[in-house]
Amino acid sequence: MSDNALPARLAEIREEFLELDEPDRLQLLLEFSQELPEVPVEYADHPELAERVAECQSPVYIIVTVDDDDRVAMHATAPAEAPTTRGFASILAQGLTGLSADEMLAVPDDFPQSIGLTRAVSPLRIAGMTGMLMRAKRQVRAKRGA
Repeated sequence: MSDNALPARLAEIREEFLELDEPDRLQLLLEFSQELPEVPVEYADHPELAERVAECQSPVYIIVTVDDDDRVAMHATAPAEAPTTRGFASILAQGLTGLSADEMLAVPDDFPQSIGLTRAVSPLRIAGMTGMLMRAKRQVRAKRGA
């Protein structure tokens, strides 16, 4: 993965993980799970606007917006009893929100594999985070094309 293509916040998150030993990385993921931003009320009251991430075993839903200044905001819901999945959603919501659409689309598709958790969590969970990222990018492309 090229560091040049990674926006500052995602690079910072990745470094936070890579600075830790593997067992401590799981603790950091748990901390991220507790920091998943709340979905704004205009979306919380309209779950039909969110997209289910089928790649995740847990019921995860995302909605990505692009404002008039071409800035992205990613919102996600994931159950508290699925802390790994919720942590991944939180990493992406915090790391992608505020980027321009072009910056967000340039995030390397293999970002989930780069944060040092591939041996600590199952490949299925990493695939879930990758699915979240791919669906978020697809939503941004769709909104830009509209």
